[in-house]
Amino acid sequence: MTRSTTRTRRPRPPRGAAPPVLALGPVALPVHPRSVLCAVLLLVLVAAAAAATLAMGRLGIPLTRLPAVVAGAGEATEAFVLGRLRGPRLAVAVGTGAALGLAGALFQSVTRNPLGSPDVIGLGAGAGAGAAFAALVLPGVVPVPMGALAGAALAMALVAAATGTGLRHPGRLIVAGIGVAAMAQAFTHFVVSVMARDQAGVLSAYVNGSLGARAWEHAWTIWAVLLLALPFVAALAGPVTVNEMGDELADALGARSSATRTGAVVLSVVLSAAAVSVAGPIAFVSLTAPQIARRLSGAPGPNLVLSALVGALLLVAADLAVQQSPVGDGLPVGIFTMGFGGVYLGYLLVREWRKGVL
Repeated sequence: MTRSTTRTRRPRPPRGAAPPVLALGPVALPVHPRSVLCAVLLLVLVAAAAAATLAMGRLGIPLTRLPAVVAGAGEATEAFVLGRLRGPRLAVAVGTGAALGLAGALFQSVTRNPLGSPDVIGLGAGAGAGAAFAALVLPGVVPVPMGALAGAALAMALVAAATGTGLRHPGRLIVAGIGVAAMAQAFTHFVVSVMARDQAGVLSAYVNGSLGARAWEHAWTIWAVLLLALPFVAALAGPVTVNEMGDELADALGARSSATRTGAVVLSVVLSAAAVSVAGPIAFVSLTAPQIARRLSGAPGPNLVLSALVGALLLVAADLAVQQSPVGDGLPVGIFTMGFGGVYLGYLLVREWRKGVL
């Protein structure tokens, strides 16, 4: 008589099964293994770029000395480089890049437009016009960063009024934003054409985006806004993902598509305005970071964490290039991100054309 033996096998999850979920109080966020791996790799790359920013160049702190200097045991020159010269600039770059990446991911998700970003709706152009007004009309009265922030806020108010529906209609938002951006750019070009050379140099940094001469106050500003925005970002992550399936399905699942879209656009504008207030209108980071994040993860949804990390990496790397490139010394970092963004946008267009999408 033979005994039949049975082997116990662990059940395998079916293909297409829902990913694990991370519960943060009332908020449930899906966790994709590939996204987690990408996030770890991006963190490593951001840390490496940050270390290179502090270590490279004539005044760089040797890598072997970095831990001691960070702990407060460095020499006077090293403490000056970390505390006054490069440390604040690096902190602003990481925070600003993360804010722009988050803003772009939220905006592109709710508008369902891969080429959309807060720049498209006139925020950056409005900031440049505000900076030009502060530098020319009110020199010494209103700081240029405050002028940039006021210009961004005015541009958003004009866009919201021009749509007739506030910030709820994506198509009208983009069309109105293009018109407001054109008017703001015309005003900025007019100001540049009549300004003195020394004033134009100050203005150029804010029109193109710059991380030069940043202080810890700028770092506290952008990081405070990021920390205050995080609970709202976490709360919107689920509804924004559902909203990508269409308004009718999102409403049926309780995501309230109109309220979700308005909240995401407002949060995107707040994050972008905070970035503008400390670094000026840095172009293309909010456009390219979400696209790169989506391709890295291969997962649906806005990929908010990856977008923030990609944005931080892009801006830190661009600023490192500004500081170390023989042709980039003194140039605004926005010129480098503009060049990279233009190349990447061209790559996307060619790629989609070859696939027959365009």
